[in-house]
Amino acid sequence: MRSDDRFWSSYWECMPRKRLEEVQLRRIKQLLKYAYENSRFYHEKFRKAGLKVDDVKTMEDFVKRVPVTTKEEITAAQSVSPPFGEALACDPSEVLHVFQTSGTTGTPLRIPFTHYDTIKYGEDWAYGFWAVGIRPSDSFYFAFGWGMYTGFWSSYWGVRRLGGRVISGGGVGTEDRIRQMQSLRPTVLVATPTYALYLAETARKMGVDPKSLGLKYFYGAGEPGPTALPKLRDEIESSFGVKAYELYGVAEVGAIAPACPKQDGTHLNESNYHCIVMDPESGEVVAEGERGENVVTSFSQLAQPVIKYRTKDVVEWHHSEPCECGRTWTFFKGTVLGRTDYVVKIRGVNVYQTAVENVVRTVPGTSPHLEMHIRLDERGMDDILIKVEADPSVPTSAYKDLEDAVSEELRRSIGVRLNVEVVRPATLPRYELKGKKMIDERPRDRQLPFRGV
Repeated sequence: MRSDDRFWSSYWECMPRKRLEEVQLRRIKQLLKYAYENSRFYHEKFRKAGLKVDDVKTMEDFVKRVPVTTKEEITAAQSVSPPFGEALACDPSEVLHVFQTSGTTGTPLRIPFTHYDTIKYGEDWAYGFWAVGIRPSDSFYFAFGWGMYTGFWSSYWGVRRLGGRVISGGGVGTEDRIRQMQSLRPTVLVATPTYALYLAETARKMGVDPKSLGLKYFYGAGEPGPTALPKLRDEIESSFGVKAYELYGVAEVGAIAPACPKQDGTHLNESNYHCIVMDPESGEVVAEGERGENVVTSFSQLAQPVIKYRTKDVVEWHHSEPCECGRTWTFFKGTVLGRTDYVVKIRGVNVYQTAVENVVRTVPGTSPHLEMHIRLDERGMDDILIKVEADPSVPTSAYKDLEDAVSEELRRSIGVRLNVEVVRPATLPRYELKGKKMIDERPRDRQLPFRGV
């Protein structure tokens, strides 16, 4: 590997589509056989669907005949005999590392990994690191509390795979993390975008210019980030003096889509994953360039296979032509554009979190910190109140004008007028992990699957 190479693996990243699809079909056939023979969950799932794995001979067979898998199905399979139950496809002694989701709505989904799984998961990150110019000589600061969440644990595996230096910011507060970065001089900040902004804000309160920390790159994940929210990217880059990138990952599947150096999307790592994008209601595959739900199959999560897994992520896919960066891999423009389970229909218009954030951030006088409160109006219809912090430079006497400006820009850009409340700086909460920006205040029978996301 030469430091001037553009690709971690030009063999995979630039493979012609026809050849790539041939390789993926072969892997899909092997995966179906493996899952049927080793996972009771998939054995029963395929049997009930009347599917014989040897009957899958083409990609069309796979798309049309193999049933989709949901998170709820895997959680139910685990409950048969916890902790992994019928979803496990390897001997329990082969499980090297265990994670789990937060369990906001009930039983958490447990995520087991074999040694092989951790290596492949880490390599997903290495593809992105290399593409944007990060090299083994770089040092990575993890502003992360670790715990049982896959998150940046997999990024740590990626840094080990790359050969970079690891600096852990676990177990300390935000001010101590800033002092550690002042002392240890990392070149890459790994954090959620929300927390990166909070680090910059805290540094300034300490009298520290975030640019003085010496960082060169921000590489984030966990929530809509620098490619989904260009204004957010500008804020991170101008605060720290860095180039900001993101990875699109699904904890129970993998770090599926590393950064594109063009900063306008991410690429599905097709050496490890296959995807289709479907209409979430009809189940039909949408045309290239259209938006739908990302349905992913992993060739590298073998402890607990995920086959045609409904991520609930809304993406726009492109794959017929190579990207300007040189990759032939499927490109997700803008990365994740929303969630099928978080969409709120307001007066006939589908409203997504990322769309609202992008609009609000363009209005002069607003800060990066906002919340979307989903509630019922006086007629019992769904409505949204946007709470956004004013920039410290805005006087309180101008808050009403700023509210009107944000509301009008939302109406013009997404087609619906939403209520806006401008609040004082430092009013809304700050988060170390994912920021809770959508808060559902409706009666429980009307709520999204998660009360706050």
